[in-house]
Amino acid sequence: MSKTNPFIAMLMMAAPGLLVAATGVGAGDLATASFCGSQLGVAVLWAVVVGGVMKYVLTEGLTRWQLTTGETFLEGAASRFGLVVGWLFLPYLLLWSFFVGAALMSACGVTLHAIFPVFENAGKGKVVFGTASSLVGLVLVWLGGFKLFEKVMSICIGVMFVTVVVTAALLWQDTAAILKGLLLPSIPDASGKGISWTVALMGGIGGTLTMLCYGYWIREKGRTSVEDISTCRMDLALGYTMTVVFGLAMVIIGSTVVVEGNGAGLLVVLADRLAEPMGEAGRWLFLIGAFGAVFSSLLGVWQAVPYLFADLWRIFFNAEKTGQVDVKGVPYRAYLVMMALVPMAGLGMGFKEVQKLYAVIGAVFIPLLALALLIMNGHRRWVGEQSNGWGTAMVLLTALVFFAGMAWWKWVG
Repeated sequence: MSKTNPFIAMLMMAAPGLLVAATGVGAGDLATASFCGSQLGVAVLWAVVVGGVMKYVLTEGLTRWQLTTGETFLEGAASRFGLVVGWLFLPYLLLWSFFVGAALMSACGVTLHAIFPVFENAGKGKVVFGTASSLVGLVLVWLGGFKLFEKVMSICIGVMFVTVVVTAALLWQDTAAILKGLLLPSIPDASGKGISWTVALMGGIGGTLTMLCYGYWIREKGRTSVEDISTCRMDLALGYTMTVVFGLAMVIIGSTVVVEGNGAGLLVVLADRLAEPMGEAGRWLFLIGAFGAVFSSLLGVWQAVPYLFADLWRIFFNAEKTGQVDVKGVPYRAYLVMMALVPMAGLGMGFKEVQKLYAVIGAVFIPLLALALLIMNGHRRWVGEQSNGWGTAMVLLTALVFFAGMAWWKWVG
């Protein structure tokens, strides 16, 4: 019998953490990190680390709740706070799905058009390639199930991570400035747009609603008991470490060039700028990594978000209260088809408008999640010895205040 390679075994163990990390890295996050680097330089690298730590603590809290109580976060919130939670969450989920779906399709379309410029009209290229990316994602999830999803995502994660980090390494210039940006927090142009961009950078690390999907992925891996908490903490640590390294690389890349634009279009402009210091090979290297990032995010959302709808369906209609969501059931597959098709209507919208609405909707979710975890995991009668420690509670409270402020800034900004 052949032995499993230790490195492969570690990746298999860490798969759910890597999935939540890759799904949380979308086109808007790439654009924000690179534009922030271009505007503020490497002085704000610390913000990437802080954002990653906050998202890790939030996802760990979701995991601790599920493995202690046997309930998903949605099940727990509905049983503790009432079914009104579901009625409030459902319209939010529908809005989020539409705008995130449209943003991801647009990002895939713009990036693929830059790689394969077969259409004279860039807008047509975005629509055609964006539609094709969505349909490919639909087929992969529908036919392949979780195992194929894991394999395809592992390829996308590897491509996006290696190419973007290699690009940053090739552009690496001032080690002292990078270390200072990591270890000595500061915000350039704090009286101008510095604070706004730093806040956006912290908020863009690690996703928003997709953090809930981690609970369904660990069920697919057979993790159902308190004993699995330590394993989940390890794979989440690896996943968010990759997310942070990826974000740091994007800031470093952005700091080396002057970029202008919005959303996915900014990534193409950035790739064109990279051709100056790195040559045409550098441009292609970055575009391939960017596509790996946005397509892995699209595939992750297509596979994971239908879990949330299927879970709500089960809670509302008093079917089986616990256990895995049936990925071949009607609720899951109907929402998967909806995710892949309905947001196509948003491909005609400007990416800037779609991305802004997506950012606003996503920013509202995080403070509500932090508040819920402070209450649910702070109640020893509900989670016993797995209740929040003082350190975790402080981070959750900080996330609540910070992301509530960010949501307000995005609403009024």
